[in-house]
Amino acid sequence: MPSVLSADGTAIAFERVGQGPPIVLVVGAFNDRSTGGPLAQFLAPQFTAYTYDRRGRGESGDTLPYAVDREVEDLGALIAEAGGAAAVFGYSSGAILALQAAEGGLPITKLALYEPPYLVDDGRPRAPVDHAGHLAGLIAAGRRGDAVEYYQSRVVGLPEEVVARLRHAPFRSGLEEMAHTLVYDATILGDRSLPTGLAASVAPPTLVIAGGAGFPFMRVTAQALADALPHGQALILEGQTHDLVPSVLGPPLEAFFAR
Repeated sequence: MPSVLSADGTAIAFERVGQGPPIVLVVGAFNDRSTGGPLAQFLAPQFTAYTYDRRGRGESGDTLPYAVDREVEDLGALIAEAGGAAAVFGYSSGAILALQAAEGGLPITKLALYEPPYLVDDGRPRAPVDHAGHLAGLIAAGRRGDAVEYYQSRVVGLPEEVVARLRHAPFRSGLEEMAHTLVYDATILGDRSLPTGLAASVAPPTLVIAGGAGFPFMRVTAQALADALPHGQALILEGQTHDLVPSVLGPPLEAFFAR
């Protein structure tokens, strides 16, 4: 498995498919490079698609202490490997990471974000919750399964009956294996407020996408974020949820990245 060295010396494992202009795919919580693999294959006829294991997952290394800036540097190392500039697709919390990287000045030519889970301010104050700190405590106590369920219920917002059913899913052991990285994703999410000030400084053209059949707030967020971006546009994919479906998501991404 090829890898690149991030600025702090951490090895970041990646896969590359296709030929053409480069696109780096950044996935979210509970995911490794395999999540983006089918979408990368869909894009491969027109683009060179890079998927990678974010630090702490799969075959990538992990250097403590964690900081979001280190993950931005990881993405920067992938972009350098891709030739020094690249388009970026971000998914869920990976979309927030990609947006922060673009605002931070990484050489991102275009940015596409699928369901960044910001919460648009509805005028009601939200009590601050230290999700990252709570998750870190669970991991330190060896309670990786509890950390998985805490993130599913308290951060994602899955109903308790769904969380209970997922305890017996065949992929549960894989979720527990990467449970320590939920601290990283919770840190990236912060309080989930829509970062209008940050968005105003994002230079690349940006497509913000949401599914029409998922959480309703995602559609509101997509439009609000697109409106806050200097070169933003929103797209709602009717019938879609939070899952990545290459046959539906791929065509608008191809069209956007090819322009």
